Amino acid sequence: MNSVVIVAAGRGTRMGPDVDKLFLEAAGQPVILHTWTAFERSRDVDEIVLVVRDGMQEHFHELAQRLKPTKPWRLALGGKERQDSVWNGLGAIASGADLVAIHDGARPCVTAELIAATFAAARAHGAAVAAQRVTDTIKESKDGSTIAVHLDRSRLWAVQTPQTFQVAVIRRALNAVRERQLTMTDDTAACELVGQPVQLVESRSPNPKVTVPSDLPWIELLLKTSRP
Repeated sequence: MNSVVIVAAGRGTRMGPDVDKLFLEAAGQPVILHTWTAFERSRDVDEIVLVVRDGMQEHFHELAQRLKPTKPWRLALGGKERQDSVWNGLGAIASGADLVAIHDGARPCVTAELIAATFAAARAHGAAVAAQRVTDTIKESKDGSTIAVHLDRSRLWAVQTPQTFQVAVIRRALNAVRERQLTMTDDTAACELVGQPVQLVESRSPNPKVTVPSDLPWIELLLKTSRP
């Protein structure tokens, strides 16, 4: 059984005060509804857990009325940090789940092909992550104002979501993070902590995340041209 945990508990402070980026309209509906729809349509997903802020439950039930999902879905409450939200989401998946994808609610352009590829890689390797090759020249600065090191971009990847795991693997990794009282913003970093290899799955289509206001027109264009 394959589950997905959609992390939708953050507000996104870089969008500006009093702006909930997940409920901004893009191509006729809220960003988070596009994300939910992508996993509802995926043949590789059996159930969906949405991790939300307390007080937002009614809004997600209203979205469900619009979507009319056929797959089992439930809500889990977000935590203080992203890793806490993911942990709560894992606690809400079905007991028989073998694989789980963890996905940012603000990343609505994810394709069925990418979802399927990360599940296949996680089944074979234990952990997998959607990623794109870095095409820009990357420099490292030690003082924040001058270049210190030139990095070889042929070895660099920009990590995205979904990040997909065998359930036992991600629970063990996040448990180690919690025991050591660390803070991590990326689930694959938890795997690195316990020595779990993570398979890169190349994202061949744009898979951007809504982070700042200027992201929205690009994402809207992608949604209009890629979704039926």
